[in-house]
Amino acid sequence: MSELITADLVDLDLSADTKEAAARSLAERMVAAGRVTDLDGFLADVAAREAQMPTGLDGGIGIPHCRSEHVTEPTLAFGRSAARIDFGAPDGAADLVFLIAAPAGADSDHLTILSSLARRLMSAEFTGALRSADDPRRVAALIRGDQPEPSAATAGAEAAASAPFRIVAVTSCPTGIAHTYMAAESLENAAREAGVELVVETQGSAGFDKLPPATIAAADAVIFAHDVEVREKARFAGKPTVDVGVKAGINRPAELIAEVRQKAARGEISAPAATSGDADSTAPMDRAGEPGDRFGTRLRKWLMTGVSYMVPFVAAGGLLIALAFAIGGYEIATAKSVADHFIWTEKDSWAALLFQIGAAAFTFLVPVLAGYIAYGMADRPGLVPGFVGGYIATTIKAGFLGGLVAGLIAGAIVMGIQRFKVPSSLRGIMPVVVIPLISSAIVGFLMFVVIGKPIASAQKAMTDWLNGLSGTNAIMLGVLLGLMMCFDLGGPVNKVAYAFATGGITVANPSDGSLKIMAAVMAAGMVPPLAMALATTVRGRLFTKTERENGKAAWVLGASFISEGAIPFAAADPLRVIPSSMVGGAVTGALSMTFDCTLRAPHGGVFVVPLIGQPFLYLLAIVAGTAVSAGLVIVLKGMRKAARPETAVAADGGETAPGGGAGGETKVPATV
Repeated sequence: MSELITADLVDLDLSADTKEAAARSLAERMVAAGRVTDLDGFLADVAAREAQMPTGLDGGIGIPHCRSEHVTEPTLAFGRSAARIDFGAPDGAADLVFLIAAPAGADSDHLTILSSLARRLMSAEFTGALRSADDPRRVAALIRGDQPEPSAATAGAEAAASAPFRIVAVTSCPTGIAHTYMAAESLENAAREAGVELVVETQGSAGFDKLPPATIAAADAVIFAHDVEVREKARFAGKPTVDVGVKAGINRPAELIAEVRQKAARGEISAPAATSGDADSTAPMDRAGEPGDRFGTRLRKWLMTGVSYMVPFVAAGGLLIALAFAIGGYEIATAKSVADHFIWTEKDSWAALLFQIGAAAFTFLVPVLAGYIAYGMADRPGLVPGFVGGYIATTIKAGFLGGLVAGLIAGAIVMGIQRFKVPSSLRGIMPVVVIPLISSAIVGFLMFVVIGKPIASAQKAMTDWLNGLSGTNAIMLGVLLGLMMCFDLGGPVNKVAYAFATGGITVANPSDGSLKIMAAVMAAGMVPPLAMALATTVRGRLFTKTERENGKAAWVLGASFISEGAIPFAAADPLRVIPSSMVGGAVTGALSMTFDCTLRAPHGGVFVVPLIGQPFLYLLAIVAGTAVSAGLVIVLKGMRKAARPETAVAADGGETAPGGGAGGETKVPATV
């Protein structure tokens, strides 16, 4: 087969002023090259395709194309018009015209040419090189993807024009499990489609491998998609930057890439990082927000920072305690210290060991929460007063609520101190000595003397209220918690409900009401991914091939209490998936409360069922909610398809409306 395009098929001075004239001029070159056997017959096929849908693209591009029996082999001709030609693009006429011809029946060749060209046209460097090139051979090589040797005089300029746009990105979420890696994959896929180079640093729960300094230095722009602070963010200072939440990285990656490229084109760069000793340096979460962020947005990020660092302590401590109860019974909580009494051959000694390790992990929950809320607000200087305030909250029995308040107060005090201008000679000791000393003293005074006792009283009142819940009140609380757990699938609302539940069981002797709340929260959080898995199994034709594959993984994610397993479905169809998930979650939460199910482990899904009070009724509640959510999703998606009977199911399992395939062709239905 000949090359797709040669220099003879390139016209850098296309004189046509209409799309018909442009197609004729380029088609004549195809005839001369022996690629088209009948000029008029071929042009009739081009016109018929053009009548179906305009072939103009944004950015001054026209791609007339067709399959024709008058074409001998896949061929592409290119023309560059100074006058510009209207191909029906929303943003105006085109100066770059690509005429694509494929033999009749050569669908794969036709679509391959179109899809490959469409991806490359997303690159401003590629289209810029086509507009500036003055040699037809160079243009043909560019379109084919060859890398010919440029002349010595133009080597530097052409190398710059053909170099890909480079982006580095960082993704992170409060738990660092699902959102972090889904955002990374979404950005990588969008970058491939846009023809740019993108490397992602995932700052997940398993830690992170820092991008090499050389990679960051070579990058043209930066994308942050995160709900907690970006660690060591100063590495990326001084480059065009887009800074958004992690869900934006999942749901609209192409927009983020386009936005950061526009910023780079305008020369917009982020401010250089302040030095660690600078009293004016801002907090990680202040830097993580856009200048226009409202206080509510910043507050959410501060709290999510604290929660993200607290969750591993909750999971490790809670599961260790649950295992201890499974081995030695609940009375193991009163066992002697294993430091003084441990017998290797007794299971009770091992149970006591697990319990006491888990209890030790639990003692850090409130201090870690407070410390990292303050860190999110004021960077490392906030850690000391935050931890001090959190520890005081535990000693005065102010609990989880006290930790929240202590962290916010500590961060606010440090931020206030940082506003004072100090002599340059003192800046070096400010973050190490002065700020920790003053802020810890103030936070300690406030927590011990001023606000600690009222917060402790409020905490006790809330605990007493939970213990007194019964009947309708308990059921309504289960409904509310179920709705919250399924509203944003691991987002801030979900985390509020989860933190509320875990806060109740992190005390030495959690109340029965707190254990019921923990059970309801975990059960409801399992429903969305399980429901999507069930729906894709029962009515797979309502879902794309990719969704059906995600459904297989959702069984495991749901069973493991990872609500984020439903995110791909919610992102694709939020108006049907999210309400359905919320209804099922509410049903499960209500039933769990009705059945008086209890749970001492803050995580684990079905793997900690033996540790659950009323385990069979608990599983029944999960099954009921899963069935309700799956049924609603199936009904709602079925109604959508009934309202669009002309929609065909594409060969890849997706839905494609007539004219919606690449270049406007309708895909052949695989199933009906």
